[in-house]
Amino acid sequence: MRRKLRPPIPPRHGLDPARLKLPDGEWPTLLAHLVERLPRVAPDRIEEMLREERIHGADGPLGVDTPYAPGSFVWFHRDLPDEVPVPFEIDVVHRDEHLLVVDKPHFLATIPRGQHILETALVRLRRELDLPHLSPAHRLDRVTAGLVMFVITPELRGRYQTLFRDRRVHKEYEAIAPYEPSLPLPTTVRSRIVKERGVLAAQEVPGEPNAETYVELLEHRDGRGRYRLVPSTGRTHQLRVHLSGLGVPILGDDFYPVLREKPLGDFTKPLQLLAKVLDFDDPLTGAHRRFTSRRRLSAWDDPEAWAAPPA
Repeated sequence: MRRKLRPPIPPRHGLDPARLKLPDGEWPTLLAHLVERLPRVAPDRIEEMLREERIHGADGPLGVDTPYAPGSFVWFHRDLPDEVPVPFEIDVVHRDEHLLVVDKPHFLATIPRGQHILETALVRLRRELDLPHLSPAHRLDRVTAGLVMFVITPELRGRYQTLFRDRRVHKEYEAIAPYEPSLPLPTTVRSRIVKERGVLAAQEVPGEPNAETYVELLEHRDGRGRYRLVPSTGRTHQLRVHLSGLGVPILGDDFYPVLREKPLGDFTKPLQLLAKVLDFDDPLTGAHRRFTSRRRLSAWDDPEAWAAPPA
């Protein structure tokens, strides 16, 4: 079993340093290689990081004149983007020696990606709970609220991730969407969903189904329905695509059926989708576990705030 290299520099803001392996090739210096390899970073900035000893090899900081050494590793912390603070707290639902389950608010990404680094559930929890090795067992969309499971013990991460990969976790969601009395429910929606790289929205296309969702109407009032959704698969945006395809798009959805641009700092009218239940047998103890979100969807509890503006 290959031993994992430990970073020579500590985490910063709850984030591990980036690690690069230097490939075979001929560059006069490390700087020359990094300038070519990191085209989104200004060459002057890379040189500045080397002068400030912010880029490390296994034996310590590296300088602007460091020769290129193929096969070696370098570590560094990336510059952080300017982020709009997400003004909502994460609620802890369960914590034991190995497992952490939280109730994530809307607008908070699960893991660092793109413009969301510090304002993510993973980084916040690492800092706030002093859990530097915390890792996610699965992911939840930034705009979706509800239950997310993290693993505290690094060597056990694979055991819990496998539960999700093998579809051995029963997941239930709740959504608020228009009520359509002519829609026959409950029903099971099966379709083929394709999400192309670089394209924001997924699409239903002809072909062998790869996505399945059970849809049930729990109750309705004032033209809105409260729906229970049970996915058997986990395609990107699956629940949003399937409800939109049924003619009852989830309230607050800026992707389906029409793509609308929403500023990152706009925290009004969140997507009315909640990851409500996680249910599984623990791979370590065999014990049955069931966690339920305590969050509620605002379009159901405060319908006036979601009333359409007068024409």
